[in-house]
Amino acid sequence: MEKKDVLAGLAALAQETRLDIFRLLVEAGPEGRSAGAIAEALAVAPATLSFHLSNLTHAGLIGQRRESRSLIYSADFERMTGIVGFLSENCCGRSANPAACVPLCAPTPGPANTVTEENPCQGASAGPRRGC
Repeated sequence: MEKKDVLAGLAALAQETRLDIFRLLVEAGPEGRSAGAIAEALAVAPATLSFHLSNLTHAGLIGQRRESRSLIYSADFERMTGIVGFLSENCCGRSANPAACVPLCAPTPGPANTVTEENPCQGASAGPRRGC
C-alpha cells in the first residue's frame, strides 16, 4: 500500500462521525448497512451522513452497492488490513523477536475481575496492570 493511500484513509478516519460510521460498518461485516440504518444507529442527519459517506468512499475505506432501492455501505476490509499492515510492517525494527510486537495482554474468556499471573489483564474490569 502506498503512503498517500494510508494518509487518505487516516485523514478520513480523523473525524468523530466518520470514525463512528466506519466502526459501525466494520461491526456489520460484509453485509453492510443501508444509509438509513446508519443514520438511525448514529443519529446523524441524512445530508450530514451523505457527506461523511462520500468522504469515506473517496478514501477507499468503504464501498457501496445497490439493493433494490437502497444503497448498502460496507467496510473495505482489504483496505483496512492494508492500512494496519502499513503501520505495523516494520514493527520492532523487524527484530529477531517478532513476539515483542504482540500486545502484552489479549482479552480472554473468563469471569470478570479474574486476574492471573499468566494474564494480568483478564476480566472486563481488571483495570490497568503491567502494561495493559
